[in-house]
Amino acid sequence: MTPALYFGFLFLALAVSMVLIVPFIGLLYKLNFKRARQKTIDPFGRPTPIFDKFHAGKAGTPVGGGILVILVVSVLMILAMALINALQLPMTYNYTNKNAEIFVLLFTFLSFGALGLYDDVKKFFGFEKTGFFGMHMPQKLAIQVILSLIIACTMYWALGIDFINIPLIGEIQLGWLYVPFAAFVIVSFTNAVNITDGLDGLAGGVMLISLFGFWLICTMSSTVGLDGPLSLFITLFIGTLIAFVYFNVYPARIFLGDVGALSFGAILAVMGLLVGKPAALVVMGGIFVVEIFTSLVQLLSKKFLHRKFFPVAPLHLFFQKIGWQEPKIVQRFWLLQIVLTLFGIWLTLF
Repeated sequence: MTPALYFGFLFLALAVSMVLIVPFIGLLYKLNFKRARQKTIDPFGRPTPIFDKFHAGKAGTPVGGGILVILVVSVLMILAMALINALQLPMTYNYTNKNAEIFVLLFTFLSFGALGLYDDVKKFFGFEKTGFFGMHMPQKLAIQVILSLIIACTMYWALGIDFINIPLIGEIQLGWLYVPFAAFVIVSFTNAVNITDGLDGLAGGVMLISLFGFWLICTMSSTVGLDGPLSLFITLFIGTLIAFVYFNVYPARIFLGDVGALSFGAILAVMGLLVGKPAALVVMGGIFVVEIFTSLVQLLSKKFLHRKFFPVAPLHLFFQKIGWQEPKIVQRFWLLQIVLTLFGIWLTLF
């Protein structure tokens, strides 16, 4: 396919999303699917008063924007692939199993989205208080691991991916160790994006910049190519996410929710694994990595040392605490993400 056709798909996804998002926000209001004014707790059951203080004003805003993004991208991906096959348009399949790559992308997107939707429903409809399908962090983490292993096994056995590319070193064959490695990467980024999704426009904007970076990597890669399923998926994702971020910037009219955050984190990791560039993934997802690192260190310090390692975590919450306004934090994180994305692209050239 030509670049012009890919841009056409991007603008189609953007147009469809812009038409649907306003009535979708209205639907979320009618369903009362919105952030409630409630006290939050960390994974160890401890209260988070600083988080509650800075997020109290967000109560009443609809949550679940990720539902629309996931549905639009998934449906358009299926329709686009059907159209491409019907018209016999040229498309480069990078693996012998033509359907496995599409399966990995859609299964990741939908399965982690479903897990996040469960989390949102439990929180915002009060089911966690009643014990309805109650799960705690260990159970949710176990499900993430199971889903990640399914994806990793598919990539290893169906796609034949068993290597990672390290800048200045080259390809390193992992063999069957690729499966636990890939699963770890997916679980890590799933939770990293979820933790980052705390300010209006932060996670969505950072994700959007990363997607442009991976789109560019596809155009330069001899193994992925501009006209492959991954490139098409990223194209549709970019168009849809632009519409979401437009309504998610401060003051947000809609939030991503766990349904979007978990799904976005998992799919970002899968993109990095599919192009065989985990080092670039870590750099291009640097904002997410720092956010989860500061949160993890803080949680472990409170659990085992019984004191805080940082004044507050994750990182964006620290800047709020010292007096930075929310738009200022988000905009500077976006600028930093642009630099990290460019640096990550540069690493792929080695």
